[in-house]
Amino acid sequence: MVILIVIVVLLLLYVFSLMGRRGRPEMQELKQWYYAHRGLHRQGVPENSMAAFREALEAGYGIELDVHLLKDGSLAVIHDSDLKRVTGQEGIVEDLTAEDLSRYHLLGTEETIPEFRQVLELYRGKAPLIIELKSWKGNQAALAERVCREMEGYEGLYCMESFDPWCVAWLRKNRPDIIRGQLSENFLKSDGDHPWIVRFIVTFCLENFLTMPDFIAYHFPDRNNVSVALCRKVWGVEGVSWTLRTREDFDRAVKEGWIPIFEGFRPEPRA
Repeated sequence: MVILIVIVVLLLLYVFSLMGRRGRPEMQELKQWYYAHRGLHRQGVPENSMAAFREALEAGYGIELDVHLLKDGSLAVIHDSDLKRVTGQEGIVEDLTAEDLSRYHLLGTEETIPEFRQVLELYRGKAPLIIELKSWKGNQAALAERVCREMEGYEGLYCMESFDPWCVAWLRKNRPDIIRGQLSENFLKSDGDHPWIVRFIVTFCLENFLTMPDFIAYHFPDRNNVSVALCRKVWGVEGVSWTLRTREDFDRAVKEGWIPIFEGFRPEPRA
């Protein structure tokens, strides 16, 4: 009997650890759109560039984009902290200033690393944004605070997400009005940079009781995860699926009720 009680208690604690927030009307509005991953990029139009964001806007999509905090307090839009992959130059984006960005060309094009404010000026009130907070060496609070400050007075639909639970927890505590999401995937498939227990917790969404996300943004091939299913079915947390690179996966994700983030093709816009 004692063993049975312990098992039941542990199961209840597990289910309650997956709790999220539901019922926000803005979440329903966000569900009406499809989202171009890092903009509508292709050969000659690099990811996270102003050209890619303009093309996505003209095609009728929302966008997902990545935001980093620079050393002068400005915000840059780029996926990696390491500049090498997309600029061919050595360095870390967090060590740059806004003035430096124009010297870093993206994937051999004339496009340079955008400032976050430039994207906001382009998109203001026209299509929604999924803003990913990319933390670096403990700057979670500074990054989240700075992005939130940049969004003050913004006239348009948006949400914020992060792989880093401390960014999402900061939003819960300090800006509960903002729609927030926890990014995740199956981190147990590789050794990763973190201890096994940390990878286990974030793989199975066990930090939700701290972050209380409005949505879980999960890697599409890894979506058949019992914790993700419970988040969606028991707690009513919305699901965002990334990154959909074929029409077949896109159609499957939409049919399963996921909000789709896509790249490499152009679905018919929903909005």
